[in-house]
Amino acid sequence: MLKPRAHLLKLGEQLLPLAARTPFALQRIALERSLNQVFAEPLADDAFEALEGNWMRLEVVDLNLAWCLSCDRQKLRIAEQAPVQVTIRGNWREFLLLASRQEDPDTLFFRRRLVIEGDTELGLAIKNLIDSLDPDLLPPWLWKLLQGAGEEVALAGRAQPVRA
Repeated sequence: MLKPRAHLLKLGEQLLPLAARTPFALQRIALERSLNQVFAEPLADDAFEALEGNWMRLEVVDLNLAWCLSCDRQKLRIAEQAPVQVTIRGNWREFLLLASRQEDPDTLFFRRRLVIEGDTELGLAIKNLIDSLDPDLLPPWLWKLLQGAGEEVALAGRAQPVRA
């Protein structure tokens, strides 16, 4: 019998590919609203200044999802296409390990499970920004969900190297 977290992860594996079928306009609205709400404090403190006037592309390769992110007047902006300076690419499990702090960001990048292409200085600044964000900014239920799913991925050892 599957443990509840393993069951949740299996359900996620089945549901996450559906996100690629969601119209980009809905993805943009949902992401901008939630990211700006969750990161309101660091945005107000200029923690995202590395993205001010710059665009980063975030690609979740195995889900066929990508978003371009920038910061404009202390607000995160999402676009489908933009003149990006840096791309961070990986599979969803690696991003989950990063978000849940189950794996050190340097390890994920060094082992090329997450890949930075383009302006590496900007990419490293963004990696350090991600690493510095306080998980307490997240709603407790979301942080607990991320941690549990991340622990399950780490235990299962199911993370895969990025395929170009």
